[in-house]
Amino acid sequence: MSTDSILQIQQTEHCHIVKHPKILNGEPIVKGTRTPVRAIVETWRMGVAPEAIPQGLPHLNLAQIFNALSYYFDHQEEIQTYIDRNRIPEHLVDPLIKNS
Repeated sequence: MSTDSILQIQQTEHCHIVKHPKILNGEPIVKGTRTPVRAIVETWRMGVAPEAIPQGLPHLNLAQIFNALSYYFDHQEEIQTYIDRNRIPEHLVDPLIKNS
């Protein structure tokens, strides 16, 4: 990573969560990955226990998962905005998926 790129990383008050304007347009991500906090939150909201999330995202450890959820609880409105912005419109969801 270049020095200019490193200088653009914005550390948050959560040690595992950063923002970078060139990665997902500055959306909060897990440091060292391109995994957005919203992906972890949405997985958790589907009923997956935090301890089980690394099974689907094996590049993350429990500290990163819990830190992402902690970030979410401190910034719920911000993360909900990213979730809403990235939601697939209902009319584009395949009926086979909707009815499963």
